[in-house]
Amino acid sequence: MNKDQVRGKVENLKGRAKEAAGSLTGNKETQAEGTVERIKGAVREKVGQIKSDTARKIDSSADDDEDLDE
Repeated sequence: MNKDQVRGKVENLKGRAKEAAGSLTGNKETQAEGTVERIKGAVREKVGQIKSDTARKIDSSADDDEDLDE
């Protein structure tokens, strides 16, 4: 898990908490802020996943190239 994935997960959880607090108190603004924060966290987490997958594929491709050189 890379930094973006961790930060995204944290932001997602904070957003969920804020969303729930807004819902419980009837504060629509806080609830909306929580929704935005949750979505931003999910996007950041996905960006981290894409970065991780890309790095793995590059490493795998480099390993395949080394096999061809032998």
